This record gives sequence, structure tokens and C-alpha cells, in this order.
Amino acid sequence: MRILVAEDEKALADLLADGLRRHAMTVDVTYDGATALERLAADDYDVLVLDRDLPEVHGDEVCRRLAQGGAAVRILMLTAAGTVTERAAGLGLGADDYLCKPFAYAELLARVRALHRRRAAPLPPTLERAGVTLDGARRQAHRDGRYLPLSRKEYAVLEVLMRARGAVVTTEELLERAWDERTDPFTTVVKATMSKLRAKLGEPPVITTVSGGYRL
Repeated sequence: MRILVAEDEKALADLLADGLRRHAMTVDVTYDGATALERLAADDYDVLVLDRDLPEVHGDEVCRRLAQGGAAVRILMLTAAGTVTERAAGLGLGADDYLCKPFAYAELLARVRALHRRRAAPLPPTLERAGVTLDGARRQAHRDGRYLPLSRKEYAVLEVLMRARGAVVTTEELLERAWDERTDPFTTVVKATMSKLRAKLGEPPVITTVSGGYRL
């Protein structure tokens, strides 16, 4: 899951991003509406956590432009304004959900996950391929019944490969889906993570290297 957090309170934005990353989500952060629109135009995000009172371009305008442009990203609007009229106005702009400040982090996490389920193509709760089983509810992986003690990044990479259903996944796609924009595109982090993942999956190999990427 790739998330963009657009929130002008830097401490809050960074706190939300760190929390979401701990749940194996890829998160980018921006502190104004103009930059948020630029990033949304350049990258494919699943969910936008959008503060309503953004500088540069107001959150309402960000939401309006995305709705008018037919953007697929799901929008969770954050605001200190909590009256029924104000919530209705936010939803009327094109937001998919609305959360009033202050809020419990657990609720925000649950709403982000719910929005992602609505955007993503339906998938079974358990993915299986080549003897590898991925349990999305428990975030656990097994091979032929053997538990795989994967790190968050290893799990994220394996999930991207499993979802591809045998198609080739490029290094660029893995960087986009399992890491965030802070990652150097010329880094060897994908190769290093893939090496560790293959070691944990064991023999015989199930991940093959092909021209431009990987296939499971």
C-alpha cells in the first residue's frame, strides 16, 4: 500500500508517516497542497491522508481537483472542523472518508486500510503460489507449512511478487510499491532485500531473476 500524507503540522505528519510505515506501508509526506498535487500527478498512490487546512493550495481545492480529474486515489480528509455540515461539505468535495482532529491513531489506521480495500482489486485473504502462502490478515508467510520470519520490507517485496501472479515485476516497480520516495533509485536495496528473502524462502528457488526484474 502506498500512502501520501499531506499535513502542514510537520510533527503530526511525520508521526503519522512513521506509524504507517511500521505497518509495512510505503509513505511519502508533504506539508502543502501544491506539492501534494505535484506528487499525486507523478506517482500512483492508493490513499491520500489530506489535511483540509493546507497552505499553498487548500485541502478543499486539492480534493476538488482530484475528483474532477477522476483520480483513483482514495482520500481520507483530516480536519479540526467536526460539525455535520462541515463533514458533509468535505465529503461533497470528493473525499471518501472524513476524520476529525484529535483522533485515535488506531482509527486512522483502520480507515486507511478500509479505503485501500475499496480501491484495490478484490483478492483472497490468503495468497498462494509455488508452495508459498501469504496470510494478509496476520501478515505472516509460510513455505510448505514452514513459517518464514520476514522483515517488513521482505514481506512487502514478497507481497508485490505474489500479487503479480507470475508476471515480471521490475526493480522500479518494487522500489515504487515497497519503498518511498526517499529511496535512491540507484540504490542496491532491492537486490540486497531480494537476496535475504531468497535465503529465507530456501530451496528449491522460487524467485527467478529475468531481464529487468523478478518473477515468482
